[in-house]
Amino acid sequence: MNNEDIISKLPYTKPFLFVDELIHMDENGAEGCYTFDENLDFYKGHFKDNPITPGVILTEVMAQIGLVCLGIYLMNDELTLNTLISLTSTEIEFLKPVYPNEKVTVISEKIFFRFGKLKCRVTMKNEHNEVVCNGTIAGMILNQ
Repeated sequence: MNNEDIISKLPYTKPFLFVDELIHMDENGAEGCYTFDENLDFYKGHFKDNPITPGVILTEVMAQIGLVCLGIYLMNDELTLNTLISLTSTEIEFLKPVYPNEKVTVISEKIFFRFGKLKCRVTMKNEHNEVVCNGTIAGMILNQ
């Protein structure tokens, strides 16, 4: 399965698809990028005259690239049309703001994957290679 196949299997579409490119994927982790378009709706009201990306959206980007894409890669042979993917826990520390039109890179490292539960360490960096946020994200990937 190549990186484009993984992106095509994501259960999201624009405007809620936050994966532009997968750079690397293997059984131990994932790396991918996303650029925040200045026209995304949440910028219209998130800090008047100084829009920044909400932390919940940064968490979603990390989850989509670092957890869901990795889960699809790990479960490639077992994926069905009825596969459910759900977030179960996050612990994220936010260190720097992310502005409209900024490109970020997410790097995840698998902590464990067993019985359908995947937990990863995730780090988001900006274009200056500065850590924007980091922490852990876990989720369940189940076939029904």
